Amino acid sequence: MLPLYQARQIASEHSLDLVEVATTTTPPVCRLLDYGKYKYEQEKKERKTKRGQKVGLLKEIRLRPKIEEHDLQAKLRTARKLLEEGNKLRLLVRFRGREHIYPELGMKLLQKVAEDLKDIAIISDQPSKERGNIALTLSPASTGKVKEAKIDAKAQDS
Repeated sequence: MLPLYQARQIASEHSLDLVEVATTTTPPVCRLLDYGKYKYEQEKKERKTKRGQKVGLLKEIRLRPKIEEHDLQAKLRTARKLLEEGNKLRLLVRFRGREHIYPELGMKLLQKVAEDLKDIAIISDQPSKERGNIALTLSPASTGKVKEAKIDAKAQDS
């Protein structure tokens, strides 16, 4: 434990900086080091930890109330792929012209899609009406539940 003036003197002799590392302890812990290099190392660690984190993005798939079955199946394959990647999914049924008169068609379509994807997704928000659209948000189910469901399906097949 050195007095502050002596620590500063040693730092200036060695062309280093006196950096307070632990502020909560009594007395505070300081080190002699090159501050620029220290700051660079800290930023490098932060970038590395951010790189490891995967942020689930909100993806959107747009549907029409009178979508044909084959087109719907293609959209479902895309939705399944996005959910398996860990992204949240927003299904949007867009109405045009006189289609606005039949919102129940959009609700039926969203229920069908949610039913088809229930093995890998859970409904995070109930369907909501916005301007000429009905939206439904799905979140990926936890991977443990999905694996259990697949195992149970295989056991029933046997």
